[in-house]
Amino acid sequence: MARIGTHSGTFHCDEALAVYMLRLLPKYKDATVTRSRDPAVLEECDIIVDVTGQYDGVKHFDHHQREFNEFFSPQFQNTKLSSAGLVYKHFGEEIIREQLGLEESDSRVKLVHNKVYAEFVEAVDANDNGVSPYPADVKPTFKDRLSIPGMVAHLNPWWNQPYTDEILDAQFQKASELVGAAFVDRLNYYGRAWLPARDLVFRAIDSRRAYDPEGRIVVFDEFLPWKDHLFQIEAELQVPGQILYVVYSDGKGYRVQAVPESPESFKSRKPLPESWRGVRDQALSDLTGIPGCVFVHAAGFIGGNATREGALEMATKAFDME
Repeated sequence: MARIGTHSGTFHCDEALAVYMLRLLPKYKDATVTRSRDPAVLEECDIIVDVTGQYDGVKHFDHHQREFNEFFSPQFQNTKLSSAGLVYKHFGEEIIREQLGLEESDSRVKLVHNKVYAEFVEAVDANDNGVSPYPADVKPTFKDRLSIPGMVAHLNPWWNQPYTDEILDAQFQKASELVGAAFVDRLNYYGRAWLPARDLVFRAIDSRRAYDPEGRIVVFDEFLPWKDHLFQIEAELQVPGQILYVVYSDGKGYRVQAVPESPESFKSRKPLPESWRGVRDQALSDLTGIPGCVFVHAAGFIGGNATREGALEMATKAFDME
């Protein structure tokens, strides 16, 4: 039976996740976990994470050595890898193939590999390496104890509770299952929901000139996660910033949403007209001359209409208005 080695004593989110990820692989599915600080004991294991001061990408996956300077990719130069990032960098694509049933040659594996690192694993690496998501001169407005690393840390015994190897090993297993379940949930979301949406977004972008000769409107007949994909596909097609509005069904009617300047931005490339903002229902239809209007948000980033045609007309009219 395979053996995974890691350090004993107080545990952290990175090795808890590293161990869980390894157990998602066929080779380590039934592996036992040895938690020790004894080099001789650890060397008997098949793979060792977060201890021994060695990294070779084969058996040893520690990041504490002075000369360590590994990153996931050039895109992530602000965050050195922890043991979680090391395991994910080397085994992540295999884990994704196993979880999603994809072939080794499938180009979608790399898309999910990069996305899950950016959206989940990097935060674990950053936390373990003391990298803040905010500039040093920005004071947090509250204490974030509800992060996954925070919840993992809380599973360590309290200062006034028994502190034995047996108790720590049992709590480590709980910690590994906590962060591992969250990891698998995110992987499945990006593989089974976010990734299929990319194909739909690409097709909608490819057919956008059916609605506007300049290609400024994209239409979906259902709601789907489009923002990340839209920006990436615009870059791939070398048309950055061209798409101004997205029209999609909300299940009852249709929405017209202004595309933000970036996926995280609250500022739109072209907000809906100022004179429409905060106006609703028939008053909005009277103002715009478009039947079926429902609302335009006071910030101008989104509006609604009872019909697809009405939402498209709102987007088209908005091009030439401020």
